[in-house]
Amino acid sequence: MEHKPSLVGGACIIAGVCVGAGMLGLPSAGAGAWTLWSMLAVALTMVVMTVSGWMLLESYKGYPLRVSFDTVTRDLLGNKVNALNNLSVYFVGGILLYAYITSAGLIIEGMTGLGSHWGSVLFTLAFSGLVWHSTRAVDRISVLLVILMGLSFAFGISGMSMNIRLDLLLDRVGSESSYAPYALVMLPVALTSFGYHHSVSSMRAYYGEERRASRAILGGTVIALTFYLIWLVSVFGNLPRSAFGPVIAQDGNVDALLTALGSVIESKAVASALNAFSMAAILSSFIGVGLGVFDYLADLFKFDNSHRGRSKSWAVTFLPPLVLSLLFPFGFLAAIGYAGAVATLWTCIIPPLLAWKVRAAKGGKGEGFHAPGGVLMIALVILFGVLTASFHLLNMVGWLPAYTG
Repeated sequence: MEHKPSLVGGACIIAGVCVGAGMLGLPSAGAGAWTLWSMLAVALTMVVMTVSGWMLLESYKGYPLRVSFDTVTRDLLGNKVNALNNLSVYFVGGILLYAYITSAGLIIEGMTGLGSHWGSVLFTLAFSGLVWHSTRAVDRISVLLVILMGLSFAFGISGMSMNIRLDLLLDRVGSESSYAPYALVMLPVALTSFGYHHSVSSMRAYYGEERRASRAILGGTVIALTFYLIWLVSVFGNLPRSAFGPVIAQDGNVDALLTALGSVIESKAVASALNAFSMAAILSSFIGVGLGVFDYLADLFKFDNSHRGRSKSWAVTFLPPLVLSLLFPFGFLAAIGYAGAVATLWTCIIPPLLAWKVRAAKGGKGEGFHAPGGVLMIALVILFGVLTASFHLLNMVGWLPAYTG
């Protein structure tokens, strides 16, 4: 009897893809909106992104297991839309890998004294090999990393929860209603925090069918949401809203956030646990995003699954973001925000359109797996994506309130 991959492993891959960007970017992005509005924005985004992932999964029905966005989008929506989608998928995947490589280098520099550039190179070479090896290798390491994240997170959060102050958490200084507009600026980062869609085809290929893949997706987004909500409460309950000014001034870089948290955490063990958690979160997202981009580019360039073909896929996936990371340091939060704005195309617009085309061709939802909701759900997901991208553009030109501390 053939062994079926566990749902836990797939859910951990999806959670790992999500948690790195979200966990490290959301507190700074949500500093303006603070506790209530940040939690609402994250929960709403999780629901929309889960449904849009299911819509993408539905559109793959009837195609070979190793297909990705390239084949399906070109077939259903045409070459022009597919070319735009290709650019957006690679831009977001590349900028996330770029963010993780640079952030890992900074953390390694802080922990070992090794230069950040050398840390970035060693990090990339050591862990991108897991993606080159196989999806099962990523499954195994993702389970271990989620366990490590869970343990270090639990230890760090238990230490922080002992010092949560309600006056900070609820921010008695200001009015919750006045914080609502800042949640609009937060949405692109929240969207990136659930940007697992480039891994949907990998999940389908891994399980060999859509239904089990859909359960793994739901399990992964629920795990990610749970982490996010607990993390936001713990950070906002320990760090005053005004203390985010210096972090935001440094473009939300991870080391700046960890330094700010370290200044209010008395226990060195708790601070070390948060450092371990941050490194595990970055690594899990790095290999999860890397796997999705790897499979996507293998389909795009028609690289086969031989060692030589996988080596080509590895090179086009990991070398460009590594080189850019070494040449052009960046602001973590700014990169995540841009990724979120562009990601709306292939997370909230293309998937509903693909599902709509598939249903129209079959005179309805057809046989097999289908995402919940009808035309109204498709329209709502697209509207969410358009609004999220618009909020980022409005924020760029200064037409939305931006919290600076």
